[in-house]
Amino acid sequence: MSESNPTSPVMVRLASLKDPAAFRARLDELGLSLPCADTLLSGAESPLARPIESPRLNGRRLGNRLAIHPMEGWDGTADGRPSELVFRRWSRFGRSGAKLIFGGEAMAVRPDGRANPRQLILQESTRNDLAELCQSLRKSHRDRFGSDEDLVVGFQLTHSGRFCKPRSQDRFEPRVAFRHPLLDARFRVTDDSQVFTDAELDTLGRDYVEAARVAREAGADFVDLKHCHGYLLHELLGAHTRPGRFGGSFENRTRFLRQVVEGIRAAGNPIDLAVRLSAFDLVPFRPDPETSAPGKPGPGIPEDFSKCLPYRYGFGMDPQEPTTFDLSEPLRFMKLCSELGVKMLNLTAGSPYYNPHLQRPAAYPPSDGYQPMHDPLVDVVRQMDVVRKFKREAPPGLIVVGSAYTYLQEFLPHVAQAAVAEGWTDVVGLGRMVLSYPELMADVLEGRAPDKKRICRTFSDCTTAPRNGWISGCYPLDPDYAGHPEATVLKAWKKGKSSTGSAA
Repeated sequence: MSESNPTSPVMVRLASLKDPAAFRARLDELGLSLPCADTLLSGAESPLARPIESPRLNGRRLGNRLAIHPMEGWDGTADGRPSELVFRRWSRFGRSGAKLIFGGEAMAVRPDGRANPRQLILQESTRNDLAELCQSLRKSHRDRFGSDEDLVVGFQLTHSGRFCKPRSQDRFEPRVAFRHPLLDARFRVTDDSQVFTDAELDTLGRDYVEAARVAREAGADFVDLKHCHGYLLHELLGAHTRPGRFGGSFENRTRFLRQVVEGIRAAGNPIDLAVRLSAFDLVPFRPDPETSAPGKPGPGIPEDFSKCLPYRYGFGMDPQEPTTFDLSEPLRFMKLCSELGVKMLNLTAGSPYYNPHLQRPAAYPPSDGYQPMHDPLVDVVRQMDVVRKFKREAPPGLIVVGSAYTYLQEFLPHVAQAAVAEGWTDVVGLGRMVLSYPELMADVLEGRAPDKKRICRTFSDCTTAPRNGWISGCYPLDPDYAGHPEATVLKAWKKGKSSTGSAA
């Protein structure tokens, strides 16, 4: 599927559509198709309430078909421990009604791998704090739902690679898998010394094994070995041009994952395994300079890749036409994960740093983004359809988790219910929506009408804030963040950027 799309560039606000029939009519106008239930079911009648009996995760059955995606707030302590804001966020995850907490948030396996100076670190010195965080989430869930026996909680293990900012929010300190002709300049990669050597990757693999031990002892049911969004392990999957043991062939590009899994098991650690994967990628995008105006970035367009063909700098994309994805290797990777004993595959796409429309369809761009080049429903359908393809080919015993639902807004519950009922995915994963309205799906499953005033409208402040060094949260709709001092700073910054002609 290519980014040149004949659908209408006019975006219709979903809040203006009065019912599922009007939503389906809008999809028809765009030449798109999604499953969408007319009537929301509650209790045991809802497909979303059905448990998954097998596979078990740390001996637990998964109590329903709802997951919370990893979401960090750029708000831990300087030494990598959870702050009060982190505890609040995880407590809200526990009250959401979702029975799968897919990683909680990204946790660096060592300090130099942090994406920001306040990211959590998963190491021995933080183990007790993270154990307390995990238990606080479980208590929140028990207080609200009576039991946590069917609640599965994981930790997401990461090294931020190209996007490392371990010491200052204002300074990239990237470590990369390979030199990239389009991304190096954006993220301050200037020298081959910033490329991991094979020996350094071997050492990093041992850090992952150690982090998995700490996760187990802190109470995690599983670890997510993060392979998405352009971070290091995802970048390794696209290391076609890299020499040595970790580049070139598919076997070499997946060696890191195999070594980490082998190391975890060799250490006697029985913790269950999951992977969040960018199922496809495209070239980096930027605002179209021809249509940009002061304070208003233009629609996204691909960077000029004409001198980079064949394009060998990504994973899940056509090397001859890198604005088109190719799922052959990602599907092969899914089968490898199953062979390695991975029990869950959570699918996303691209990177929020260089093509955010792929994984975060939104009506309003973040400060480093661009305006939609088409109705964001196009991006929702693309990602959901890819998840459906993976689900069709998934090996037995592998749970598939889908993404990109938040933009659906009022119609999220209708589409989620139908997607599970019709076999598009095993589990529906929610991200930004949980920041503004964590209890949305609990309300639906308990037969209450959703509170439309709390529904995420994809204003992207939760991304704009951390891009500029501030904590991430829902400033428009979460009263605690609306009243936070950084809300005033963010508002003033956006107003100033607009008045000076910078993209906001």
